[in-house]
Amino acid sequence: MSERVLSVRHVLGIDGLTRADAELILETARSFHEVNTRALKKVPVLRGRTVALLFFENSTRTRLSFELAAKRLSADTLSFSASGSSVQKGETLIDTARNIEAMGPDLVVMRHEQSGSHHLLLRAMSGAVVNAGDGQHEHPTQALLDAFTLLERFGRTPKDGLVGKTIAIVGDIAHSRVARSNMLLLPLLGAKVRVCGPRTMLPLGLEQYGVEATDDVDAALAGVDAVMTLRIQKERISGARMASDRDYFHRFGLTKERFAGLPEHALVMHPGPINRGVEIDHDVADHPRAVILEQAENGVAVRMAVLYLLAVVHAKAERA
Repeated sequence: MSERVLSVRHVLGIDGLTRADAELILETARSFHEVNTRALKKVPVLRGRTVALLFFENSTRTRLSFELAAKRLSADTLSFSASGSSVQKGETLIDTARNIEAMGPDLVVMRHEQSGSHHLLLRAMSGAVVNAGDGQHEHPTQALLDAFTLLERFGRTPKDGLVGKTIAIVGDIAHSRVARSNMLLLPLLGAKVRVCGPRTMLPLGLEQYGVEATDDVDAALAGVDAVMTLRIQKERISGARMASDRDYFHRFGLTKERFAGLPEHALVMHPGPINRGVEIDHDVADHPRAVILEQAENGVAVRMAVLYLLAVVHAKAERA
């Protein structure tokens, strides 16, 4: 493993990471990706450490991925979900965190419906904190695994980055923490990013990210190297934003016809969960150029890298 260390003690978002931080995480993930191809998919680097998994929102891929990442690093895990917990009895986040802190976890991974909730968590936790998604704010490890997948498919190293590549993100941009983290990370790695969606789903201030924004999906897809489709975040939307799922698919979905018009090398991505026939056609989601399952696979290696590198940072601080 590299002797370099992260410049941060927590991964609360892509905002706050340097290009060097991102490269280090992605390079370390490559090493763990190789570990995950072995017959024995386990290394002892976090033996004796405990990772607490706090999920206040439903999750499949992210939760299982972090749990598997911790176990493959030989860490012990504490698993928490809001349903069936004392949160249902009125316990606050800070009180929940203080009680879990009393159990002595070294790293804490949290998903929460409130944007910025991880900063509150820092008041109660002494270990490293990782953001597994906070409201509409950020989902940093998703963006990192997306970038890792692109680099692997394009045969690039993290140092090479994604210079010369154009990535389109299509869907509910306004309510997507995945979109926000990718709009921060992909340009940091040198990619050109276009975002597209209904005008009601394009937030103000997109110019600050240095991305192109349009509500013309065919223009957004012209000549791209990859397209990432996003679901409509109906749980975060009040009032009607589109006439129907069928209307959305016709106007913004990655249909067979739109897929056929992409460059022959262009990849198809989706962070999941997929709504087939809404943001993406059934056959397109299962096409060989769709790397959706590779994203899920690569998430384990990327999250192993994040947990390991944060443990290194905190171990150095303890020795200082």
